[in-house]
Amino acid sequence: MSKSETYASVWDAIVDTPEQAANLRARAELMQKIAAIVQESGWTQVEAAARCGVTQPRMNDLLRGRVSRFSLDALVNIATAIGRRVHVELEAA
Repeated sequence: MSKSETYASVWDAIVDTPEQAANLRARAELMQKIAAIVQESGWTQVEAAARCGVTQPRMNDLLRGRVSRFSLDALVNIATAIGRRVHVELEAA
């Protein structure tokens, strides 16, 4: 019989360290916000890709939430390309 573990979030369950989980959480949040902007703007994937400076397949990855395919740097660049400023806030864990 195996012992089950409880995790604070799905990110904590799929990575080895709290630092990796925090990085995944930040990337996922940025991706969700960018995807919401694309949807609210009514852009096609081709239009969104052109505005963000990425290819359509890359935009598809972003809109489908493929977190592992994006670095924080890449997501900040995409957000900036569509006229957004990324604000970083630290809070106690």
